[in-house]
Amino acid sequence: MPWVFDDSTPIYQQIIEQVKLRIAIGEYRAGDKLLPVRELASEAEVNPNTMQKALAELERDGLLYSQRTAGRFITENQNSIEGLKTSLAVERAKAYLSRMEMLGYDNRGALEELRKFIGG
Repeated sequence: MPWVFDDSTPIYQQIIEQVKLRIAIGEYRAGDKLLPVRELASEAEVNPNTMQKALAELERDGLLYSQRTAGRFITENQNSIEGLKTSLAVERAKAYLSRMEMLGYDNRGALEELRKFIGG
């Protein structure tokens, strides 16, 4: 998945969200070693300090961990990964409901439209 940024929020926050998504969809698997900060920054075309800031926050959140001489790794805690998936799903559901509300739908109407879309 390519790195894609816009002007809506700070780049480091967008990096955090994209790394979380990569973990949730399995592009980054539990226990995987990440590229070094400079390589990730180069790949994403961002300043290494920006990448470092994002990765440090992901470490504080428990989604990454460091081994002093070996680098950074994706958490092996499956509960954390499942919690991340649930959190991302809830965020997207709230965004969908918010947009549907702007169109004049209540939650029941939004759900009905979703059912029509998926054929259920």
